[in-house]
This record gives sequence, structure tokens and C-alpha cells, in this order.
Amino acid sequence: MLRQSRMHSPLGEMLLRAEGDALTGVYFVGQRHYPNDILGDIDDAATGDAPLLAEAGAQLDAYFAGRLERFSLPLAPSGSDFQQRVWQALATIPYGERATYGELAHRLGLAPGAARAVGTAVGRNPLTIVVPCHRVVGSKGALTGYAGGLERKRALLDLEAGQRVEPGVAQA
Repeated sequence: MLRQSRMHSPLGEMLLRAEGDALTGVYFVGQRHYPNDILGDIDDAATGDAPLLAEAGAQLDAYFAGRLERFSLPLAPSGSDFQQRVWQALATIPYGERATYGELAHRLGLAPGAARAVGTAVGRNPLTIVVPCHRVVGSKGALTGYAGGLERKRALLDLEAGQRVEPGVAQA
């Protein structure tokens, strides 16, 4: 059964989704690739029957407050085998560090020209922040592509560099 809730973050409202005992989606409301099957009105306080969503919200709050570097949530993102491999590689990028699309392709044993395919899979990550796609940058370190917007990507990288994220910064 699909359960969902909204939460407020310093970077804008977020949608959290779970099926069964696993988190399946964390999105900034309105971001690129936002799900189109939203279930009616979403009450951000209606997590009493969904402890996983409440825990995900608590961990995201701790992350935004600079008190959490690694999420410990059961995850079940839906995607192709290739996307799953890329998302697993994303999860290995340490807090506060960055990797390029080419480096991810290399880690996955792919040809040097596979960076674009890796970038497409990164962009389809349904678990923003929790699976840290914001830590992937262009070959020369440039901030490129982020479904939640480049301002949010910059804010997340700044947060992980020890800077405080103020409410309303980088909201779409």
C-alpha cells in the first residue's frame, strides 16, 4: 500500500512516499520527475499510521540541521537494473564529498563515454538527498543537472561543507 506525506524543509516542501516497509520516494514538490500519481490531499501530520514516513522526516530534519550525515532507512526505489546500479553507487559517495559522472561510470566498470547515461540515471533518482545525487558534479567540478534545481544542489553541498541552510533559501 502506498503511503505518502509532506514535510517542510529549509529548501521547500517535500513529498515522502513509502510502500510496504520501505521508502520509495523523497521529492521536492514540483521538481523534475515529480510523481504524477499523488493520492488526493496529503496531510503532513498524517504519519501516525506510517512510522517509516515519520522516521524519514525526522532523519531529513536532522540532516538539514547538520546532525545527520548518513541515512538509515529501508529503501526500495523503482527503476531499471542500470538505474539501481547507479543509485547504489551514489550511496557510496561520502557526506561532504563530490564525484563526477565520469568517476561514477568508472566505478561501475562502464566505458568512458557512459557518463551521459550515468547522468540520466542520476537525474531519475527518486530518493533525493537520501540517495545523494546532489554530490555528483560535472567533469570540471561544475554544478550540473539536479532535478530539484541547481540552487538547491548548491545549498545541499554548502550544508555538507558546514554552512547553515536558512529557511527559504533556494526554494523553487
